[in-house]
Amino acid sequence: MAHFSPDTFSFLADLSENNHREWFAANKARYHAVVRDPAIQFILDFGAHLRSISPCFRADPRSNGGSLFWIHRDVRFSRDKSPFKTHTGIQFRHDAGKDAHAPGFYLHVAPGGSFAGLGSWRPGGPALRKIREGLVEDPEGWRQAVNNREFRSRFELSGDTLKRPPRGFDPGHPLVEDLKRKDFVALCPLSDQAVLAPDFLEDFADLCRVGAPFVFFLCKTLEVPF
Repeated sequence: MAHFSPDTFSFLADLSENNHREWFAANKARYHAVVRDPAIQFILDFGAHLRSISPCFRADPRSNGGSLFWIHRDVRFSRDKSPFKTHTGIQFRHDAGKDAHAPGFYLHVAPGGSFAGLGSWRPGGPALRKIREGLVEDPEGWRQAVNNREFRSRFELSGDTLKRPPRGFDPGHPLVEDLKRKDFVALCPLSDQAVLAPDFLEDFADLCRVGAPFVFFLCKTLEVPF
């Protein structure tokens, strides 16, 4: 049985055209029925799959503070004052992580723009330095994590990078382009049909298993268990 439905995408598309508080208030019950509740059920059902990948990540079904990201946008420092996100995001983050920057597995559901993600998005300074040092100390481990055929057939490394090598690292290092990364994430695009498929839960679990060596490498550099 599929978790998400065409109604999920319809609501998110409508929200993108009516991104204001009055419309959302009038459609809140619809949001709960076709977006929030299916996402929470997906989190609950994914828990067993996640434990088989690693016991160190959590599938937290709480609607506030759990794996499901809040639909409200933080607009304090943004020029775009639209109050709501037009996607739904789910992060299965590491037990040691306190926020979205922790290593984890991620699902992004949006009309025409869904994807599976994994890794560490915009880690803080000390964590970022540890990851970069990990690349220098174990370059072969990094290459094995990101260059194996199955990983490269599904995922692509993504995120922002520095224009110049980070301070304290050799500009001539063979992995200098990876050392420039500010995000250590990998993404796999998903079609709407894939997200709506009855076996999507298992397909997403398979993607997470393919990406597990990449997440393992990041956990090792950050000195947290996997």
